Amino acid sequence: MFSENLVQLRKLKSMTQEDLADKVGVTRQSIAQWESGKTSPNITQSKLIADVLGVTLDDLASFEPLENLGLAVPPKGKHLFGIVTVGDKGQIVIPARARKIFDIQSGDRLVVLGDETQGIAVVKADSFLKMAEFIRNS
Repeated sequence: MFSENLVQLRKLKSMTQEDLADKVGVTRQSIAQWESGKTSPNITQSKLIADVLGVTLDDLASFEPLENLGLAVPPKGKHLFGIVTVGDKGQIVIPARARKIFDIQSGDRLVVLGDETQGIAVVKADSFLKMAEFIRNS
């Protein structure tokens, strides 16, 4: 996983092995060894690679494209939770992983926002109302 993710992310950033090596402070040969899976970087180097590539260390090390519709590692803080189906009355089920990351509990109130060019966003009502109150008072 790590080696495949490293190759894919480096190429998505249009970086050569030499470019990445310069930013991490290693040789191009080290990058080639890591990408081939022959060796692995230490934890400090891994964290630096993740930062340079704009992803989390966890995603760099263990992201599984097959579990995420075959797509590449997402940028840090971005998530793909899967596909949901809209029910007869317009209801959707928020995936468990999303509920965990955003601490959404049964009974929580959510605000649904929309932008005809950007799409739909779902935000916890308490957070949204606090932000609205802050803007109103500014």
